[in-house]
Amino acid sequence: MTWTEPAARRTLRPPTGYRLAATVRALTFSPYDPCARIAAGTFWYAGRTPIGPATLALRPAGGDLLAEAYGPGAEWFVDRADAIAGLRDDLTGFAELAAAHPLVARLAVAHRGLRMPATGQVFPRVLRAVFEQKVTGKEAYRAYAATVRHFGEPAPGPMQPLLLPPPPEAVAAAPYWVFHPFGVEQRRADTLRRAAALAERLERCADSAEATRRLTAVPGIGPWTAAEVVRVAYGDPDAVSVGDYHVPNTVAWALAGEARGDDERMLALLEPFRGHRGRVCLLLAAAGVQAPRFGPRMPIRSFARF
Repeated sequence: MTWTEPAARRTLRPPTGYRLAATVRALTFSPYDPCARIAAGTFWYAGRTPIGPATLALRPAGGDLLAEAYGPGAEWFVDRADAIAGLRDDLTGFAELAAAHPLVARLAVAHRGLRMPATGQVFPRVLRAVFEQKVTGKEAYRAYAATVRHFGEPAPGPMQPLLLPPPPEAVAAAPYWVFHPFGVEQRRADTLRRAAALAERLERCADSAEATRRLTAVPGIGPWTAAEVVRVAYGDPDAVSVGDYHVPNTVAWALAGEARGDDERMLALLEPFRGHRGRVCLLLAAAGVQAPRFGPRMPIRSFARF
């Protein structure tokens, strides 16, 4: 079956000022992501659901948001389309916390249409996050895209080419040398294969805290990778990427006017926003806030730890 017609659909009603593209951009690695993209105002997202592969399309329709899904897993995607669109994002109490700092308060208003999506899918984000460990964004994307294409399986629906993320069992069974031509050294390849072997258990985690515990028990996965995963898989607004090369400097500069900061300083400055610390980092990124650069220019997404 080609699945050119949607197998399930649902109309969502986003809040006033909601911004679809800004919200779902976190689910794309680049404008050329083989598994997710924004085209002509519609967001296309391919995935493997518990009931089969599917593709979700989210498009504005008047003041509403139309969710249509294709493939055997269409009902699963449509059922949680509001979460993927960030419409389950709970901002309760954030306005009061944001008021504690004038910049955060301004950004909370300016970017009130930006929500945090929750895909409910752990392994696809693990795939991306592991490839982002300790390399530049360009290198990480090359490894990610090449891996997806290596295992390439067309996603259901009319948006082509769009590929499904690789099945965890295939990744777990792949020898290291499969990933080597993609620029992936053995450490990251082994980390990815270990996580893939545990993917079924990871997908069953009840919440962000349990997922973080299970993820960080995998050799090669630390706080940075876990935070990158749970922020998107669970929409965790408090997930902070400890160990990032740039985020501590950004937070120190934005909240204290300090050009450089370490993880300890970052967490201290974010403490007043506990419960929404990751959201504050997201707002700073959305506003393009960056600490002054000293010395050679470096790629913004580079050199995260694990």
